[in-house]
Amino acid sequence: MPRISEITDVDFDGVNHPYVPPAILRISPKLKLHRDWDTEIDPVTYEVVRHNLWQINEEHGATIQRLSGSPVAMYALDLNPSLLTEDAEFVYFGPYMQYMSGVTDTQVKWTLEFRSDNPGIQDGDMFLANDPWVGAAHQQDVMLLCPVFWEGELFCWVTNCLHQYDIGGITPGSFCPSAESVYDEGIMLPPIKIIERGEIRRDIEAVYLRASRKPQLVALDFRAQMAGNSTARDRVLELIRRYGPRTVKGVMKKIIDNSETAFLDKMSRIPDGYWQERTYIEACRPGDRRTHRVQLQLRKEGHKMVFSNDGSAGQEGAMNATYSGWRGAIMVAVTELLCWDQYFAVGGALRHILFDPTPGTLNCADFPASVSTAPIQSMEISLYPAYNVLSKMIYPDPEMRKDIMCIGGTSQWPATLFRGIDQWGERYGYLLIDPIGGAIGAFAQADGINTGGQSRTPICQLPNIEHTEQSFPILFLYRKELPDSGGAGKYRGGLSAESCFIPHNTDFITQDTLSSGNATPTSPGMMGGYPSSTNAYTFIRNSNIAELNNASHMIEDTAEVVGTPELLQLRQENFIQHPTDVYAVRWTGGGGFGDPLDRATTDIERDLEDYAITPAAALTMYGAIVVGAGTIDIDATAAYRAEIRAVRVRRAQKPARIREGTLLFEASVSLYARQDRDGAFWACAKCSTDLGSTKNNYKDLCLREDHPVSASNPLIGDPSRFIDDEVTFRQFCCPGCGTQIDNEIAVARDPVLCDIAILA
Repeated sequence: MPRISEITDVDFDGVNHPYVPPAILRISPKLKLHRDWDTEIDPVTYEVVRHNLWQINEEHGATIQRLSGSPVAMYALDLNPSLLTEDAEFVYFGPYMQYMSGVTDTQVKWTLEFRSDNPGIQDGDMFLANDPWVGAAHQQDVMLLCPVFWEGELFCWVTNCLHQYDIGGITPGSFCPSAESVYDEGIMLPPIKIIERGEIRRDIEAVYLRASRKPQLVALDFRAQMAGNSTARDRVLELIRRYGPRTVKGVMKKIIDNSETAFLDKMSRIPDGYWQERTYIEACRPGDRRTHRVQLQLRKEGHKMVFSNDGSAGQEGAMNATYSGWRGAIMVAVTELLCWDQYFAVGGALRHILFDPTPGTLNCADFPASVSTAPIQSMEISLYPAYNVLSKMIYPDPEMRKDIMCIGGTSQWPATLFRGIDQWGERYGYLLIDPIGGAIGAFAQADGINTGGQSRTPICQLPNIEHTEQSFPILFLYRKELPDSGGAGKYRGGLSAESCFIPHNTDFITQDTLSSGNATPTSPGMMGGYPSSTNAYTFIRNSNIAELNNASHMIEDTAEVVGTPELLQLRQENFIQHPTDVYAVRWTGGGGFGDPLDRATTDIERDLEDYAITPAAALTMYGAIVVGAGTIDIDATAAYRAEIRAVRVRRAQKPARIREGTLLFEASVSLYARQDRDGAFWACAKCSTDLGSTKNNYKDLCLREDHPVSASNPLIGDPSRFIDDEVTFRQFCCPGCGTQIDNEIAVARDPVLCDIAILA
């Protein structure tokens, strides 16, 4: 397979340096690119055309959603359209599953390089692609690339990606948790011309569909994608006829240039530095009881950002992602935290972002690693740390601080893969998509959003229970939000939820679990905030649920059911659920922001009234003294919180030195960078205690206390049920006043993380 050519590394002499698109390597002279555009466009025309282009992209996605027969498209919105220039710069992402578009440009660049000569790129063609080593997230995410021509020249590209229902592999649905390599997974296709001059090539389609257990549904998905591309292409051509090709192309280029200007303005307001985050994946294959480290580094220098994954574990088992998956995941966070004000126009920012992964790691796996589960494992675990490093990077700027968002729910998707014979006597296979309800993590100035969805899919929504019951042979017993599931903090993370069901109108369901984040929380808090709950499966065999249902008793929790509990492992395969067996799946909530002891008592009272937290959590997590019916004793709470902090200081017996100096910037809610005649140093934001030179890790001079990971959230159980590694909750507090500055979830053998550094 030819190597992907990355063409985003462009050197600049300064922020005003004109951008010159780099030449695409080995492009055939037979392919003519449209390279003529207006550089001066009146503001009204610009606004009209750019919003029209955005609407074209929106209509593109909606067309796929309406025409596809797959619940993955209809309810999970597991698709995304994109609009790119002739040389594969992003104009717009769609507002659906963001990481899908994050690798579209690599696919288009590959196609330009390796298909422009043979078989050629012509008007009316479309290319099908799902090769993760070219640009797909995993094999199920099938892309359809459509060149748009104007008067014989390639004008732009409209593309889409849709998670296909089943494209082969050893497991129905094509998530293959026991795969040892890519050869155990679904069909893998580098870009191939499946539509030629407007006609579907039946021979290519037959090869593509042959691997599927549900070829009719996959064929319908493909046609929905074709219709989406055709609609978008026609709309672009209508726009060209109305405004002229030079104007439309000029607007496209200006969208990218404006997004670049906005990005450079933000970079100019942020100090240069280095930020790092660490998390873990559990169980790379059935029977594995290890944790696998994931690290992300961000270096910002001038207007350039560089992401790397040094320190991440090696590829192994069925948990891996390719470079495309890693890059696409990070671009989700970049788009949402740095480019949200540009309508998902990330092309300008990409001119200044480099990706420097280490090959052979679990999130930059070498061929032929197994990668079919990438989005719900290695890609998710690559995406969410990016929120933390980017949030810490932008915190020093008071305006951008408002855009900070902690890690949200489903930072590791607890997959429920089930299959069998449905209520109509037909075979089926499905992935329960309820966890897309997720939760939004806390913000720097507000609580997160309960079951607010997944930030990587901005317009996602929980599927209606009735839709799932209509499509598959199951009966829901309940779906509910979970108190205490959001991470504690000055601002609380959003709550997660749990779904519970039994088989219905079928003899049994065959299930697999596929999860991580059940032992180690993967939605940590930020700047002293606590992590959310972990994922959890509950399975009760031979229960009395039939008797309860016959008595018209609708359960609200699995604790009401009498039966034989069975602990499901994280990659347990082929277990049978009968109609008397109760199954429930819980997903993670959002991480908290800031020290929980700083949470306003009025907010805690509201949490108690809304059942967002329990009275026990109010005391243990927030140090709040509850009296009466959810009322907080303000004076007693203040005294108790002061004593908690004083005990920390006394227990550590660590000398504190007050050191005043000129404020350089606020590194976090509790950590300042200051300067005096002896140099730059870290200081507690509350009491100015010296925490050492900015050349060193501020945590080295903090009070450190290690606790069981279960101390970080009331819904986190004993990790030893699933893994052999010891996991700790490390708290780092000011030695002068006891304020919590930060915390870590870490495997005990791993060193303290240096999460913030200043570049001299």
